[in-house]
Amino acid sequence: MNIGEVLAPILARLPRERQPLLIAAAERLAAERYREWATQVPRADVQTGLRACADREEEIARRIEGLYPSASTVQREILAANPDLLEVNRALFAGRTLDEQFRIQADGERLGAATWRSFAKHAETPAARDTLLACARLEEESAAFLESLLAGAVR
Repeated sequence: MNIGEVLAPILARLPRERQPLLIAAAERLAAERYREWATQVPRADVQTGLRACADREEEIARRIEGLYPSASTVQREILAANPDLLEVNRALFAGRTLDEQFRIQADGERLGAATWRSFAKHAETPAARDTLLACARLEEESAAFLESLLAGAVR
């Protein structure tokens, strides 16, 4: 099971132009997850790295939400219409080791980068395209950090 498989049915319920706002909400959930992981690891440098990942997730959400004039209203509508998002998110990580959770999240970050790049191809303005591409790079930074943990380079 991966994040893409879990989110695909929920994304399919939305028109393409609203999908980035659902993903932005998922980015905020990921930020919470990173902050929780930071409390579960003993090394200060890993804690700092995980908090930096959380900050990137929130930055992605802010940038995407900034592309939509009524982002918070639309997101509330999306979440109200898709209450299963929170449970699906929790269930994906529940009962898994920290390494397994890191792998799922790293794969999700790579998928997120590809998704933002896909949206960038269809962006209505150069500024929106640049924002989406910047979000892809932020996703890749977090993926690289998690992958370094899994490779044992940091722990």
